[in-house]
Amino acid sequence: MKKPSLLMADDHRIVIEGLRNILTAHFNLVGEASTGRELVARAEQLKPDLVVVDISMPEVNGIEAVHMLKVLGNPALVVFLTMHTEPAYVARALEVGARGYVLKHSASEELVEALQTVLAGGTFLSPRLKTLESSPNTERVPRRSASSGTALTSRQEEVLRLLAEGKSARESGAILGISPRTIETHKYKIMDELGLQSSAELIQYAIRMGLVGKR
Repeated sequence: MKKPSLLMADDHRIVIEGLRNILTAHFNLVGEASTGRELVARAEQLKPDLVVVDISMPEVNGIEAVHMLKVLGNPALVVFLTMHTEPAYVARALEVGARGYVLKHSASEELVEALQTVLAGGTFLSPRLKTLESSPNTERVPRRSASSGTALTSRQEEVLRLLAEGKSARESGAILGISPRTIETHKYKIMDELGLQSSAELIQYAIRMGLVGKR
């Protein structure tokens, strides 16, 4: 029986290498990509049955790349493989058309099952996401609604976009040419101005305002 074709996108080569043996036992790994733009180009060229992609990717984040593929009419079934556990990311991933969402620390146990599930027409979410959602310490829906009329400066928007796309304070600072401490200062000032209580609420606000993937 012919194996389903698979394209994998992650900017950390070690992740792809670590999963290669597990994946090739069940799928035909036809290509790899290390940036969001490369993912779109390779998916259009190869037309794989399946795409496994991280959210935090250079140039174009994984969510925006998948959105671009869907706009192009690419038929690949998408499973996100990521470290992000925030509900806002899961919701956005499903919104752009993903059929699976697997956490990286569970990849060796869950990724093959997730891919087989989506091939069979189902949806797969890492069971740990449900555990996190039910935890009393989980950051969930904002306790106070941020006003959509609150005006952020252009620099604040840049900082918020990068943080919401999964960049660390160090990575964001390097991109913007400022220190990680300044990034953190901007972050907490934004949260204070918008009346947000947690990082999850900050991400939800950025997605709601269309800042994720904005250039």
